[in-house]
Amino acid sequence: MSQTRDHSTPLSQGAEDRPVLSEQSIAGIAGGVAVPSYDRAQCLTGIVHLGPGAFHRAHQAVFVDDVLARGDKRWAICGVSLHSSEVRDALAPQDNLYTLAILDDSVRFRVIGSIRELLLATEQSATVIRRLASPASKIVTLTITEKGYCLTPSGNLNEDHPDIRHDLLDPRAPVSAIGFLVEGLRQRRVGGIVSFTALSCDNLTDNGKRLACAVVQYADLLDPGLARWIENETRFPNSMGDSITPATDDLLRSRVEQASGLTDAWPIQREAFSQWVVEDRFVCGRPSWEDAGVTMTGDVGPFEQAKLRLLNGPHSTMAYLGTLCGYQTVAEVAGDADFMAHLKNMMREEIKPGLGKMPLNLDQYIDSVLSRFGNSTISHQLSQIAWDGSQKLPFRILGTVQDNLSQGQGIERLCLTIAAWFHFIRWRVHDGHEIVDPLAPALEQIGSLCTGNTQTDIAHFGELDGVFDPALYREPHFHSLLCRSYEMIETLGARGAITQMLSEA
Repeated sequence: MSQTRDHSTPLSQGAEDRPVLSEQSIAGIAGGVAVPSYDRAQCLTGIVHLGPGAFHRAHQAVFVDDVLARGDKRWAICGVSLHSSEVRDALAPQDNLYTLAILDDSVRFRVIGSIRELLLATEQSATVIRRLASPASKIVTLTITEKGYCLTPSGNLNEDHPDIRHDLLDPRAPVSAIGFLVEGLRQRRVGGIVSFTALSCDNLTDNGKRLACAVVQYADLLDPGLARWIENETRFPNSMGDSITPATDDLLRSRVEQASGLTDAWPIQREAFSQWVVEDRFVCGRPSWEDAGVTMTGDVGPFEQAKLRLLNGPHSTMAYLGTLCGYQTVAEVAGDADFMAHLKNMMREEIKPGLGKMPLNLDQYIDSVLSRFGNSTISHQLSQIAWDGSQKLPFRILGTVQDNLSQGQGIERLCLTIAAWFHFIRWRVHDGHEIVDPLAPALEQIGSLCTGNTQTDIAHFGELDGVFDPALYREPHFHSLLCRSYEMIETLGARGAITQMLSEA
């Protein structure tokens, strides 16, 4: 739900009719738009960020902007795009300023100034490494998506990944995020400079541990001594971020221009809710993020689990079951009273019991999530949420199913979500639509084999490697309820299945 792939594009050259947002023009910005209250020229670059896409600019960069506004000027950001020049080229004429639209009952606009520099790794590799090796750079944050970690499904470094193969042959001129991190750390070690903290902000379980695994294993292939130094001196905290960040479109650009009186090539939008939970484990200082609303904690796990299960799990339910009902956005689903009653029952009766004691009020959290779903100012596409189901459902739904089975809790509504995914895949394939998923070839083959026969269709999906635990799939109660849910959708339709569930409740 929170992090989304940045499929927006910058404004094309020559499309501006008004002055471009910049340090010079910002003095004439309309009064209703908030601007940085600090002198950007006095800020030091204390954070290097790899992957400055939409979520970073709407989330972490805003928390850093708040820190800078409070007077601590050591933490400006150097953003590094690993492949595409679009962000750098769009924001360079704007002195790396951009507008954030906060979408709530009323829309607020704010210019963010925390990104002081944007680099393109493919053209400015040496400069990127200098930034990583600089004593002033104390934290390296990342939003590079799961693919950027170059890990195998088992969680180890994929030595056959093309970028890793390249970097192992030419480690002083890396192309992967892992290669850049290790070369920066190597130079710090050689120069007697204290290590930095590498903070993953990607939407992955145990993201810090995954990053540490990739970095240390890669370093070990180059120099075991460097790998041991990294293990001892570098910190890899876990973190969890949450805020809906729809892609930039022309409507947003028009709204920003009307509100500010300035042209912004690549503004960003997000909902008002913004959560960042960070494991407080840093090697050489950090911003006072807690003063900006960040939750600094010794254990991110409970917060992450609550988000995955109570936020992302229902989101997947909306994506698959909602699409089968004919809806296109989250807000449309939220306007369906029966659907939301079904969702609330699933959250309170099947997901919440499996979470146990948590450091947050789960009833309040559920109410907050349901309220966020109803934000009609955000057009959050169900098709976008539906991507990569094979990677998402094991964490969002199947983990809850396994826990509930062991605890004797209900799983009927959870099974309906899984069955809806099966029908979604079958429908997409039979209608000739693209499957966006790392397992797309296997899913397309399974979808083509499905005929509506419950037993054979369910058996086909059960053969998916890495999605279903074989023992779980053969568990009699789960298998029986999954077949029942699949048949309900087949015979009653998605809406009829929801109605049936509500009548049984």
